[in-house]
Amino acid sequence: MKPEDFEIMDDVDYDIAWCPGCGNFRIRKVLMQALAELDLKPQEVVMTSGIGQAAKMPQYLRVNFFNGLHGRSLPLALAIKAANPELTVIAESGDGCMYGEGGNHFVHTMLRNPNITVFAHNNMVYGLTKGQASPTSREDFETPVQTADRGGVTNTPFNPMALAISMGATFVARAFIGDEDKSKDLMKKAISHRGFALLDIFQPCVTYNKLNTFGWFKKNTYYLDESHDPSDKIAAFGKSLETEKLPLGVFYSDPGQPTFEEESTVYRDDKRPLFQRDVDFDRLGNLLQSKI
Repeated sequence: MKPEDFEIMDDVDYDIAWCPGCGNFRIRKVLMQALAELDLKPQEVVMTSGIGQAAKMPQYLRVNFFNGLHGRSLPLALAIKAANPELTVIAESGDGCMYGEGGNHFVHTMLRNPNITVFAHNNMVYGLTKGQASPTSREDFETPVQTADRGGVTNTPFNPMALAISMGATFVARAFIGDEDKSKDLMKKAISHRGFALLDIFQPCVTYNKLNTFGWFKKNTYYLDESHDPSDKIAAFGKSLETEKLPLGVFYSDPGQPTFEEESTVYRDDKRPLFQRDVDFDRLGNLLQSKI
């Protein structure tokens, strides 16, 4: 496959709604390269998303997609994977949609360990709704809502890496889209991982976040080196707590855990995907009429 195979078809008239210079353009470019290098076909990939600038990503790729409610990309991804485990399922949304509105789903989906990939575009601001603070905004960050005269953002930033490692995510990594080659490598590792894979992707919002720019991310991040053992959960958690300089790379990986689909009772005696099975309407009707 070639990256161009994931371009929207020529006969479709569409506009990409991102601002010029937005990091989402680079994520789209690198994602198409990653899917092509993994030799995945567009019909084998399903992307889910919620609401926001990052959540528009599936609309700009030639793949199957379901664009749902704000913060609800993960229930969709879980259900699609359960119905057809043969599909490659990617949930993609921003730091607000995934960690804010979708925070509860984020926690409980990790606990189930479905074989899905999560790409969270982390620009530390709400871009679609005009620049208020997101869960990952830095302290003292000033916005039209968290104004300078009130001290800017006062909350401690949400730490998705620490939460994911502590809640049992079996692959936890972070990328910076300013480094396209390494971001592509991390995307491929996340998609290929067997189990719940989180890739938090730093990407600047050039319109509403003048603090966390390409230059800021480059200056304030570093890559984990070969001395870091991603199978060591305690070491991974320690790295996730670093804030003076933010680590990039694979924090933690444990592909040996059973997945949600493997543990599901519906696949114990019958390995056929759910969508290939006949519906037992009598049994379904009895369930709906029951008082349990």
